[in-house]
Amino acid sequence: MGSAVVALLVCYCALSGSQVLRAIAFYSPWRIEQQLYKLDVGWPKRPEYFTGQTFCVAVDPLHDLVYVAQRGTNVPKVLVFSDEGNFLHAWNSTVEMPHGIFAVSTPTDTSVWITDVGSGEYGHTVKQYSPSGKLIQILGTQGKAGSGLNPLQFDQPAEIFVEQTGEIYIVDGDGGMNNRLFKLSTDFQEIWLRGENGTGAGQFKIPHSVTVDSVGRVWVADRGNKRIQVFDKVTGEWLGSWSSCFLEDGPSSVRLTTNEKYLIVAQLNINRVSILAAPPIGSIGDCHVVNIIQLADEVKPHLVDVNVKTGAIYVAEIGAQQVQKYVPLN
Repeated sequence: MGSAVVALLVCYCALSGSQVLRAIAFYSPWRIEQQLYKLDVGWPKRPEYFTGQTFCVAVDPLHDLVYVAQRGTNVPKVLVFSDEGNFLHAWNSTVEMPHGIFAVSTPTDTSVWITDVGSGEYGHTVKQYSPSGKLIQILGTQGKAGSGLNPLQFDQPAEIFVEQTGEIYIVDGDGGMNNRLFKLSTDFQEIWLRGENGTGAGQFKIPHSVTVDSVGRVWVADRGNKRIQVFDKVTGEWLGSWSSCFLEDGPSSVRLTTNEKYLIVAQLNINRVSILAAPPIGSIGDCHVVNIIQLADEVKPHLVDVNVKTGAIYVAEIGAQQVQKYVPLN
């Protein structure tokens, strides 16, 4: 038995039963010497607060808060933790079936956006809440799926990303009639719209996650087409796509690390979080996997978020019904 494995087993002996299971989910012997992140087995401090399917997670680095949205009968839809893992409070206002969540954290605006894919009275909407759960704004027509632009309508909107400027990006189409990417102004007017159902450049099949980098590129996890597509944030022009890294399973989530050196991509069906090298300015090229966090079977990582202050990765796992935190080793 190798010395690295012996050392790992010794470490496991000092952990509780649940901590061992969570640590084993991170272990993969072929990359012990080169792993970039390690599991924080102490986060959260009381995982029993996860009582439903944890679909998404959002970090507010300005206030050191982590928001987790979950689904289930008679469970609080949004849980709020401190960055250290302490449970703070929960809320349940007008949230039916949360899919994506994003925390806006600027000196002038602190709020939480949730995409709701439910088919009941609150669904097919994108909603803005205060940190305590007070409803501020509704985009879309509650309870009605559609493709309209005036007023805006959605059909199972998957995720939202809000820039520091307040401009908004929404991927609309977690299996519904729409397969499109919106950019909205700060007053919720359409700036540009891209996409339709298909496999060509700029077309989508279940656009599932979206993020924006500091050099003006919009990254979209085109889950059904097993690729990431990239667009210019000013014009919406298609810049390129990556597919060679997703032969086994499409990307379900995409986020950038703090230094934008890597993209963090979740792959739900193969229980994997892949760390990809981010391309230089002016070149998309093809994707390159730098590192892998291989999770246990049936964990099913759905959406992720990154704390831009600490570099920690938070992974919402609908199979394991938990959120796990991974901290950078360097």
